Amino acid sequence: MDLSVAGMRVLREVAERGSFTAAASALGYTQSAVSRQIAALESALGVGVFERQRTGVRLTPAGRAVLRHATVALDEIDAAVRAVRGRAPAGQTVRLGAYPSAGAVLLPRALAALRRTHPEIEVSTREASTPALVRAVRAGSLDLAVLASAPPFRAPDTETPELVVEVISESDLHVAVPANHPLALDDVIDVESLRGQRWIASPSGAGEVLLGVWPGLGGRPRVAHSTRDWLAKLQLVAAGCGITTVPLSMLPAMPEGIRVLPVRGGPRETRRVLVARLPGRRSVAPRIVQEALRATADAVEPR
Repeated sequence: MDLSVAGMRVLREVAERGSFTAAASALGYTQSAVSRQIAALESALGVGVFERQRTGVRLTPAGRAVLRHATVALDEIDAAVRAVRGRAPAGQTVRLGAYPSAGAVLLPRALAALRRTHPEIEVSTREASTPALVRAVRAGSLDLAVLASAPPFRAPDTETPELVVEVISESDLHVAVPANHPLALDDVIDVESLRGQRWIASPSGAGEVLLGVWPGLGGRPRVAHSTRDWLAKLQLVAAGCGITTVPLSMLPAMPEGIRVLPVRGGPRETRRVLVARLPGRRSVAPRIVQEALRATADAVEPR
């Protein structure tokens, strides 16, 4: 049986991206080249490693087992290359992923605290949607992932083994409105007043929901501006271009000219921030990073 390093890298990339097309784009390969690498790997193993589905691909139980060992092997190979090239890191590197709005307050504050208390720990970060982050943790490309979760608060995915998840904060969703907007005249917004408003939202995609519009309003929301950049959303609100939903953890990032208000009526909209990782023993550095994230979440979340 011959398992090539290239084949293992392609396996990890496809597992993380969820499709051959996305993996090919990330690696700079053609889709046919990715397909050939996976076919060669499956031929060498004698089993299939991916289930082909309408929305992409999913690892088989055999594929998950191979990926666990391939990830360890690739990390060791990469470490060996760095060592012989004289680029071995002085401390341990923790690969951390986070959903977009975490980069506005939670992530920079946690990393600043880590630089003061544990300067020997190197943290590399990546922004992605929650589904993409979960796949990256599964693929071994991330050590930790900061995820956003909404009711009914299911597990991040249905794969096995189950990810280890810690809730580091929980708060009610609020709405950010321009300070001179009619909705800003009171200290609370009635949910019925949100119907027909101009919303500033993130574009939705496969496995993602539309973020920025109050859930459950019914009908087609009036999205005036679409952007994934949360700071851009807030600046658009401040400019009077519309309104958007925000977690309370974003309060320290609010520009002038915005009021952040609770919503009255309808189901309670609670949001959680989670840190997820694969089960099993972990080294000291990821544990320290996770503790810093939890401490920062405690500090920035209003009481």
